Amino acid sequence: VQLVESGGDLVQPGGSLRLSCVASGFTFSTYPMSWYRKAPEKERERVAVISSNGVVGNYADSVKGRFTISRDNAKNMVYLQMNTLKSEDTAVYYCSLLILGERYWGQGTQVTVSS
Repeated sequence: VQLVESGGDLVQPGGSLRLSCVASGFTFSTYPMSWYRKAPEKERERVAVISSNGVVGNYADSVKGRFTISRDNAKNMVYLQMNTLKSEDTAVYYCSLLILGERYWGQGTQVTVSS
């Protein structure tokens, strides 16, 4: 299993970013996918999860209405569109999935929201 995130950057408050994650080594279309984030001195937080067919997405209350998770099963990609970014969204963002009780992680991509 390999997960590679990209798209993190420095952005001003109120700005937008789209994170991408390309997956390989498993049958991507059969698994739900998640985005997590880890900010300094905070617990890791699940930000969003999407069903295997992309129909259902769930979000943490902290990002609801601002972030949108999506996927392209033909490309083995999962995305996180982040709008109206706030300083508290600053974190390393990871895509992740669970296979037979084992959780897999990418290397993460840094998002910094600052003026």
